Amino acid sequence: MSTDANRLEAAVRTEFGKGAARRARRDGQVPAVLYGHQEEPRHLALNAREFAKVLRAHGTNAVLTLDIEGTEQIALTKSVVVHPIRNYIEHADLLVIKKGEKVTVEVPVVVTGEAAAGSLVAQDAATVSVEADAMNLPESIEVSVEGLEVGSQIHASALTLPAGSTLQGDPELLIVNIVAAPSAEAMEAEGAGAEGAEAPAEETAAEAESAEG
Repeated sequence: MSTDANRLEAAVRTEFGKGAARRARRDGQVPAVLYGHQEEPRHLALNAREFAKVLRAHGTNAVLTLDIEGTEQIALTKSVVVHPIRNYIEHADLLVIKKGEKVTVEVPVVVTGEAAAGSLVAQDAATVSVEADAMNLPESIEVSVEGLEVGSQIHASALTLPAGSTLQGDPELLIVNIVAAPSAEAMEAEGAGAEGAEAPAEETAAEAESAEG
């Protein structure tokens, strides 16, 4: 992953706390903390629009080249906090990295293809833990379910990882499970059961209103 396109200017923050963070966000900045390699944590402010653009292009494991008031520093996006309703970036944690070192990150698993007719694809794990060169992190890992029959399973150990990457964690982690699709009769029966459960509640409400009257 080239960091040239991920070059961001970072200002050093001198104000802290919730009030300062709100002011920074109003000014179009993302409060961030840079730490690692036994260095003192540095409190920074990133351009919110430019940072979001990098994340959209390279995912939440994006490697950044930060220009911290004239000093260049390579950093890994370690975590991003997004507002649950308004969907803006509230805060970011950045990890100092060096060229040539390896880091462990959570990489998204992308399911491709179509399983056999009459089946459903259940994805049990959305990410896997992978160790890779800090400057060449995979943005995603694809796994194909093309033609798989009901009962088929894919575990982490079966994933094809990019060159230079190694799986971390449990190799038996279930990634994909192919299950039988419910029949039309089963879905109809389930719908009828839901309607039947609503009827007593409506009757109880009507009885309560009658009693109050």
